[in-house]
Amino acid sequence: MLGKEFINSVANGKMDIIQMLLDVLAETGSRYCLIGGLAVNAYVEPVVSLDLDIVAAIKHIEAICKAAERRGLRVERFEHSVNLTSEASDLRIQLQTDPRYQEFLSDAESHAILGYKMKVAKLGDVLRGKVWAYMDKERRKSKRQKDLADILRIIEAYPELEEGLPQSLRSEVRER
Repeated sequence: MLGKEFINSVANGKMDIIQMLLDVLAETGSRYCLIGGLAVNAYVEPVVSLDLDIVAAIKHIEAICKAAERRGLRVERFEHSVNLTSEASDLRIQLQTDPRYQEFLSDAESHAILGYKMKVAKLGDVLRGKVWAYMDKERRKSKRQKDLADILRIIEAYPELEEGLPQSLRSEVRER
């Protein structure tokens, strides 16, 4: 089974929502990069996730939303994100609009993720985003635990990055 078939099977996909997203990004000329758990998979042993978190250039967000709606995706806007979903897939796409992530775009690199060629934030940026998410006390505990697991996956593979963590998180990582 190919990576694309695998993720679409896991996501109960009746359509290839990832390819649809990549087509929307190409159509709108949007700079983007993958962040979050699937981006972690570009650098360490992969795990399955039904969340696809990306950063797109803020100036392209509205064009992306309009193109996504034309393709039948549901668009929901929140304070720091826009979610794209479809009844034809359990995969959840989140466009991160928090301005801190915009600088990740300039150093993004192409990687093969689940059979798709996608731009991915560089490793240090992926880790930084995971730290921001984990340190956000307003996030659900279950999401924060997933963020911590992703941080641990990165630190286990790249122990030299541990020194860049905030002291409180570094202590917690060493305890685990």
